[in-house]
Amino acid sequence: MSSLPFQTLMVQGTTSDAGKSTVVAALCRLLLRRGVRVAPFKPQNMALNSAVTPDGGEIGRAQALQAIAAGVEAHTDMNPVLLKPSSDTGAQVIIHGRVRAEMNARDYHQYKTVAMGAVLESHARLLAQYQAVVVEGAGSPAEINLRERDIANMGFAEAVDCPVILVADIDRGGVFAHLVGTLACLSESERRRIVGFVINRFRGDIALLEPGLDWLEAQTGKPVLGVLPYLHGMYLDAEDAVQPAQSDRGGFRVVVPSLPRMSNHTDFDALRAHPEVDLRFVRADEAMPAADLVILPGSKNTRGDLAWLQAQGWPAYLARHLRYGGKLLGICGGFQMLGRSVADPHGVEGKAGVSEGLGLLAIDTELAQEKRLALVSGQASLAGGAPFGVQGYEIHMGVSQGAAMERPAFVIDGGGEGACSEDGQVLGTYLHGLFDHPEAGVALLAWAGLQSRYVVDTAALREASIDRIADATAPVLDRLLAVMGSQ
Repeated sequence: MSSLPFQTLMVQGTTSDAGKSTVVAALCRLLLRRGVRVAPFKPQNMALNSAVTPDGGEIGRAQALQAIAAGVEAHTDMNPVLLKPSSDTGAQVIIHGRVRAEMNARDYHQYKTVAMGAVLESHARLLAQYQAVVVEGAGSPAEINLRERDIANMGFAEAVDCPVILVADIDRGGVFAHLVGTLACLSESERRRIVGFVINRFRGDIALLEPGLDWLEAQTGKPVLGVLPYLHGMYLDAEDAVQPAQSDRGGFRVVVPSLPRMSNHTDFDALRAHPEVDLRFVRADEAMPAADLVILPGSKNTRGDLAWLQAQGWPAYLARHLRYGGKLLGICGGFQMLGRSVADPHGVEGKAGVSEGLGLLAIDTELAQEKRLALVSGQASLAGGAPFGVQGYEIHMGVSQGAAMERPAFVIDGGGEGACSEDGQVLGTYLHGLFDHPEAGVALLAWAGLQSRYVVDTAALREASIDRIADATAPVLDRLLAVMGSQ
């Protein structure tokens, strides 16, 4: 494609989870197919699912997925501001991939003028390297209380003077009210920069929808760029919300407590895709089913989520699970919870103090002020078994020590990682994404008791899903280019 009518294009949504992330990924893949060097961008992201970039920083998981769709290496400039909630009113503020501070909502609102400088710096660097930048908004531009100092939606679009596509999810119901109501909440200049609508997740007879589309265009003067179908069986990294597991898919049951501040739950996507695995997320006050494998996930507030586990009765459940021969795996924050204590002397994740752990591994953890970010790959062995390939990433504030570390969960490239109980039933590791690597996934499930020849290739599943959503979105890009070319 020789030229585009835009260098920056922004995708905003009428609500959270309207489909902004997937539309951006689809547009990135479509532009890549047409020979355009394109990069994804999200000025501000609030999510507990994050990724480590090759340049040694941390960005939202959705931007890492979009970079894959664009065929480029993920970089911290693609998500210059990342907020990781540690409570209902506070969050860790990450600027250009590095922790800047822990702030409450009021303080961060004042800090946004500084954050906007970081956003514009990153955007300018991307513009200098790429022919096009496709931008994802956050939440909705209709959130009136957040418009002052806005850096995530129209505040950014106005600052860089870019066109905007507005996406709405018809599966929620009320799609026309969402679109017309969002326009009503915008200023005149903001309304003018919206070049068209995309209606997402439609299922049914499109002929029955067309009268509504005609009304919408007549009412707003804006074109409907396309209607995207509801695509089942997609394998795309979730930005934040936990996707419901498909129960009763197989006889091997994996149980995960749905911690209030659970992070990087994409660790379990490969298990969700395995036809022989029955993956269950257990929420507050729900019954805890019998399991072959229990996994304690990562956490943005380890001591707070540990207290939640204890209050929900998980220690007794885990003791019974282990007594009957089940296996237990702790990942990152979940690894820390397995130990004897978790100390936070600097108040990194909340009020300073020490919490008693579950006591299932002989380790003690102290949360540090410096976050460790690392990509890991190599050959590993597990409990003296055959070596297997492993890939993963570390993203944590804690340092763990103790006798159990002398029995590492893995030996990677000659060095120990994680910890193992004396009886081999309990493993703890700081590595996220282990199940995504086919060899490691098979080895871990074999350790837990599932002897299976089925291999989940998450990279292939992700690529196929990106191509599916791109194919469905192709008419949107064609109509967009036609509309903008006629202006």
